[in-house]
Amino acid sequence: MQKFTIHQGLVAPMDRENVDTDAIIPKQFLKSIKKTGFGPNLFDEWRYLDKGEPGVPESQRKPNPDFVLNQPRYKGASILLARKNFGCGSSREHAPWALDQYGFRAIIAPSFADIFFNNCFKNGLLPIVLPEATVDLLFNEVAAFPGYQLTIDLERQVVIRPQGEEIAFDVVPFRKYCLLNGFDDIGLTLRHADKIRAFEAERLATKPWLAHTMAS
Repeated sequence: MQKFTIHQGLVAPMDRENVDTDAIIPKQFLKSIKKTGFGPNLFDEWRYLDKGEPGVPESQRKPNPDFVLNQPRYKGASILLARKNFGCGSSREHAPWALDQYGFRAIIAPSFADIFFNNCFKNGLLPIVLPEATVDLLFNEVAAFPGYQLTIDLERQVVIRPQGEEIAFDVVPFRKYCLLNGFDDIGLTLRHADKIRAFEAERLATKPWLAHTMAS
């Protein structure tokens, strides 16, 4: 998993409340057993005018010119500004996969659905909860200033506006530790790889019949 330390990026506004995971990545794209390739279908039903189906190249689709991510001023955005209850609906982990694979590194909103919120951390995305009034201010600034960027310093737990003002945010220490070090659940386990190998070696030495059982 990619580490998150300090990130500066262009901000794209998603000015809708209660954006659910089916809107983030529609159900027909969940058929894939891979964890990759979901970026082109992020917000598929809003992003394109034609109906999306798995396997259709992005070059053959009809983009919706009115959708925010298709507007030239937000091309390359890596910070998503959203409204309350972002990521509600089903618990599909494909939603943070799609956001990450599109290029987003952080999402700022007044509130998130719990399961989506936790899934973001497990996949290298930083969800930041800020007061609704602060989010309103950021929406106004994004609209007023093309090329609007924010800097996010996870170690210091601040969002830095272009003029230098810092906005503090909370993050659970364990989640912060994982993001700073790029540890997903597997990465956390592999920190103890030497102990795991030693345990397995000792177990096979004392119970050699397990080698035959495991091989079969």
